[in-house]
Amino acid sequence: MNYLTVENISKSYGELVLFEDLSFSIHKDDKIAFVAKNGTGKTSILNILAGDDHTDSGTIIYRKDIKVSFLSQDPQFDPKLTVEETIFASDNPILQIIGNYEKALLHPEDTKSYQKAFEAMERHQAWDFETQYKQILFQLKLEDLNQKVGTLSGGQQKRLALANALINKPDLLILDEPTNHLDLEMIEWLEAFFTKENLTLFMVTHDRYFLERVCNEIIELDEGLLYTYKGNYSYYLEQRDARIEREAVETNKAKQLFKKELEWMRRQPKARTTKSKSRIDDFKDIKHRAHQRRKDHQIQLELNMERLGSKILELHKVSKAFKDKIILNKFEYTFKKGERVGIIGKNGTGKTTFLNLLTQVDKPDTGKIVKGDTVKFGYYTQEGIAIKPEQKVIEVIREYGDYIPLKKGRQISAQQLLERFLFSRKKQYDYVEKLSGGERKRLYLCTVLIQNPNFLILDEPTNDLDIITLNVLEEFLMDFPGCIIVVSHDRYFMDKVVDHLFVFKGDGLIEGFPGNYTDYRVYEDSQPAVSTPSEPKKEKASWKQNASTKLSFNEEKELRNIESKLNALAYDKKQLENKFNNPDLSQEEIESLSLELQDLMDTIEAKEARWFELSAKLEG
Repeated sequence: MNYLTVENISKSYGELVLFEDLSFSIHKDDKIAFVAKNGTGKTSILNILAGDDHTDSGTIIYRKDIKVSFLSQDPQFDPKLTVEETIFASDNPILQIIGNYEKALLHPEDTKSYQKAFEAMERHQAWDFETQYKQILFQLKLEDLNQKVGTLSGGQQKRLALANALINKPDLLILDEPTNHLDLEMIEWLEAFFTKENLTLFMVTHDRYFLERVCNEIIELDEGLLYTYKGNYSYYLEQRDARIEREAVETNKAKQLFKKELEWMRRQPKARTTKSKSRIDDFKDIKHRAHQRRKDHQIQLELNMERLGSKILELHKVSKAFKDKIILNKFEYTFKKGERVGIIGKNGTGKTTFLNLLTQVDKPDTGKIVKGDTVKFGYYTQEGIAIKPEQKVIEVIREYGDYIPLKKGRQISAQQLLERFLFSRKKQYDYVEKLSGGERKRLYLCTVLIQNPNFLILDEPTNDLDIITLNVLEEFLMDFPGCIIVVSHDRYFMDKVVDHLFVFKGDGLIEGFPGNYTDYRVYEDSQPAVSTPSEPKKEKASWKQNASTKLSFNEEKELRNIESKLNALAYDKKQLENKFNNPDLSQEEIESLSLELQDLMDTIEAKEARWFELSAKLEG
């Protein structure tokens, strides 16, 4: 069943042509991702489909009577309404029935109104719907239904907009970056929700695992043309590579034919026959095909940054709290050369505060943070770049530097760095205010990198970046020789870039884990399930209740900490043992490694002894 048909739509802003003559369709049960570079009109297309913008030409035809919901990146609400009032302000008839029932409960003396409201709930089976919508709000951490929308953060408002869209159960749901402002737990819940529910989706998202697990079709806008792939993200990558390879072969053939036809053109007399005029027209097409060139060129970088010294970054018993909310509690860690740390945790557990402490934007309540003399931070924050009126792209980056030094005396200029991050030479002389949101984030990233830091700290760098830019950034970071700390909800990005995690659990508890995000999820899934008392299965809930009577809160926390620490120590032991395989080790180095290994084994033994002690207390 066809829900939507888009025929030959075009959109321009002055001389800037976003897209021309695009056509595609959306059918029932499609789960389509729309993929394109930043600045090529993805958000404009979504706004056009939602009726918030218009095309210059072409038509959009919706099936009669289908219900459509749209999640924008910048939702607009009445700030005076509460969360619950905002939910009930929609035109969903089931919600209005639930609203009438809840009003009737406030006036039990009006038995007639109560009976009418109750019967409507029964007739429309609204009881299950009420349970489901409250579960959606719970999963998206919008539990305070009486909170005024005007007091919500930008991320909370985006989650409220998502909840509204899901609760309305539309036939077609159009989503612009639905995973932005969601923590990892929420994203995984949303994946499961979309997999289970019979929703038709059309979305723009940079989350590649989300694409992999949710979408059954991908439409790509590339170099002004649309390509459709009936499959998930892995299938899309495979078929896209095959298409680009075919195009390269065709371009090469066209070049050979162009040379041949060019010689013929040069030999021709001025008087043309009808046949030769036809061949001349064909020549123009051959010339166009022969000069096709993809704009995927990348500059290989061998960065020549300032070397990190022996002391990099040390945290000594660092504590931080905001009133009763504990962020860090006597946290200790010493960063080593080449560390690539990913930070994960629920929203509100203090991840950004931690980064601000490291970069001295904020100060700890107690303890100290010691930065090495050779450390040069590059801090990418969520705030982005401040735009000055009538400033051009190239002028912005040159405020921070003209080049990055490479090895062997070479360098990469500001222009070349911008090219690598998909700003053409022409685009570099555009005014910054003309850039899309994703392009501005990309430019901000370049301003951080041009300063040639040796310690990168990236707070949600993947938000609003297109998939192509993400691939470029990942390649850059894979070759980056300094230290990296990344806060991100992009699991694909984390898996590719980091090799161990800080897991922020809340209440000042931070667990270390040796591995990437997928390793961590596999480990978590392998652990015995411990349910909270609110969960329905009584046998699981009683375990938690019994545990709390046999172990104090601090002992429970210590037990969880030890389990995580033992994993990290086992990883360190394996790495240390591998060093003994080096045949070039001197006797002195062997003795030093042996002492280090013995200390590590003593620590493991002590931790295991304490683990057994706490476990015995728990089981006893």
